[in-house]
Amino acid sequence: MYIIDKNTPRWIIFILDALIVAFGVVLAFMLRFNFQIPEDNQRPLLLLVGIAVVVRSLFFLFFSIHSGIVRYTSTKDVVKIFFAIISGSLTFILINGVTFITREYFLFPISIISIEFFVALVGMISYRVLVKIAFMELDSPSRKKRNVVIYGAGNNGVVTKRTLDRDAGSQYRVLAMIDENKQRIGKKIEGVPIHEPDKLNSILQNNDIAHVILAIPDIKPEKKQQIIDRCLQYNVKVLSVPPATKWINGELSFKQIKKINIEDLLERDVIRLDENNVRNELDDKTILVTGAAGSIGSEIVRQLFQFNLKQLILIDNAETPLHNLSLELHEIAREVPYAMILGDIRNKEIMRTVFEKYQPEIIYHAAAYKHVPLMEENPKEAVYTNILGSKVIADLSLEYKTKRFIMISTDKAVRPTSVMGASKRIAEIYTQSLNALNSTRFITTRFGNVLGSNGSVIPLFEKQIRKGGPLTITHPEITRYFMTIPEACQLVLEASIMGHGGEIYIFDMGQSVRIVDLAKKMVKLSGLELGKDIQITYTGLRPGEKLYEELLSDKENTLSTHHPQIMIAKVQEYDFETISKEYERLAQLAKAGKNEAIVKEMKAILPEYRSHNSIYEALDI
Repeated sequence: MYIIDKNTPRWIIFILDALIVAFGVVLAFMLRFNFQIPEDNQRPLLLLVGIAVVVRSLFFLFFSIHSGIVRYTSTKDVVKIFFAIISGSLTFILINGVTFITREYFLFPISIISIEFFVALVGMISYRVLVKIAFMELDSPSRKKRNVVIYGAGNNGVVTKRTLDRDAGSQYRVLAMIDENKQRIGKKIEGVPIHEPDKLNSILQNNDIAHVILAIPDIKPEKKQQIIDRCLQYNVKVLSVPPATKWINGELSFKQIKKINIEDLLERDVIRLDENNVRNELDDKTILVTGAAGSIGSEIVRQLFQFNLKQLILIDNAETPLHNLSLELHEIAREVPYAMILGDIRNKEIMRTVFEKYQPEIIYHAAAYKHVPLMEENPKEAVYTNILGSKVIADLSLEYKTKRFIMISTDKAVRPTSVMGASKRIAEIYTQSLNALNSTRFITTRFGNVLGSNGSVIPLFEKQIRKGGPLTITHPEITRYFMTIPEACQLVLEASIMGHGGEIYIFDMGQSVRIVDLAKKMVKLSGLELGKDIQITYTGLRPGEKLYEELLSDKENTLSTHHPQIMIAKVQEYDFETISKEYERLAQLAKAGKNEAIVKEMKAILPEYRSHNSIYEALDI
């Protein structure tokens, strides 16, 4: 396509603009004299054409209106043309003033100036726009355009339609809009018909639809899932328009319209925090976060950053993630003083210097080893970090009279089947037993899997899909509870404030999800076909892994709180002296590196701990 690829020389554009000016003057004269120009006005006409072309050409050169490529004419080019034309017309009026003073007549009749202004302006803009449209059609003919359906015919829907026309009109055509407002159904917006939601199925079935774009602000998660599921049945990709607050400079661009991801399918109604109460408790406090560079710890830090803290102390032993978090916080640029501590929570002397220097008032303890199979192979490390490391921070909290200590736990601590789950339950027991010793309030929060966290199945599936598969699942019936990282951390903040000490708070995780169903939806969202483009393989349960997670064991029950998504677990309480002696035995066994003896001792502390798919099952006989 040589013609399409070749640009028109600038001198041709310049001549075309000059010819439009000449035509504008002639047309203005013809209109003024009803298309019968008297002979004595024909010579002045030629003079005015010459003056107009010269004057306007000078302004064309000054504003460089011929320098742009016509096929890419933009709003900026139109503005330059307008200023060039208006400057020329003002010059004509100035010439009139001179001729009136010197010869007592107007060289340019006012009607001629007015008519020529509009002819030149409309003519120069119109041919540029027509050329741009012609090139767009040649480059991507209408028969190649892909059909799009916009769900939502309100303001966001209209803006989305216009954005598509402006930014991707050569690629997409808006075939229809869907809306639930009965007053809009049956009408048209810029030529696009508006249908009721029940028509979506037939539209998807009878047309080749590339995308359905969700353009409804604050759409309910359940409704969003219904729409997405319906689209996935027809292998139609779903895109979503971001909230208006995230539009760049208040204007939506096509690149901001993102594809739906699996997190959108699992999300629930927005959590409503008692923000004033949380703010009152956290403002002007020195807060310490362990595991601050991890997926949970870093999100807690981000949410804490919105409050007016006295100081924020961030501890982690992972150098690069901690550095990345520091860069992120620097970009936020809020007036919250913070300190980055690269250190291991298991080192009591280093932790003591931190407590001595900063005197934290509230601690969020998120540091832990969380990968079940790794801890099954390394019980000693699970004891050192999850149990003894937690003990170090908890003991220092008592010593330095910290007001609140919030332990971040997991649903795997309920009737544990793994070393990791058992280590977290033992840490829960120890911190809970400390609550009776002094004024420090020890609070535990327990929740399931969080979307996108380190070790989560979703990043793994995304990586496997990018590689072309296969998607590996341990068991066809395995299920998990899921929660987004932000909502989990919001509930942690809320629970940490409402706690009086000794409570284990559990969160409403919604319905458990079959991992295989999750994988199938992720494949469809990627535009692939299961069994054809990508496969699912089953690898068998990993050591210590459960088929079904649970938030409460049989002996436990719950009490409600003022927050509908936070409950208090009623669990067996342990005597501090007893659990301290058991901690000492675990520490000695860990130091000796006797893994089997470590696990045996953990089972003695937790009679409900039954290993699953593990070499330690023999200890349960």
